[in-house]
Amino acid sequence: MPYDKSLDVESFKETKEFEGSRISVGVFSYNGGEMKIQISRENQNANEEWRFAKLGRLTKDEAKEVVPIMMKAVESIG
Repeated sequence: MPYDKSLDVESFKETKEFEGSRISVGVFSYNGGEMKIQISRENQNANEEWRFAKLGRLTKDEAKEVVPIMMKAVESIG
């Protein structure tokens, strides 16, 4: 069965911007299923457009900013 965006319900989302990139933490439930945390990175290109990128590794500074957001996401799940 192909992915259907209309079945993907977002209940929490917060984004933190860094120099040239931003990291988003969200809580989603697909088709009424279990709520799950999604973490994604976007990088800004030369035209200042945001492009999805593999999250990969976090710097210490990124982790310090993102971990508290992840804790908020966990609390939002209940």
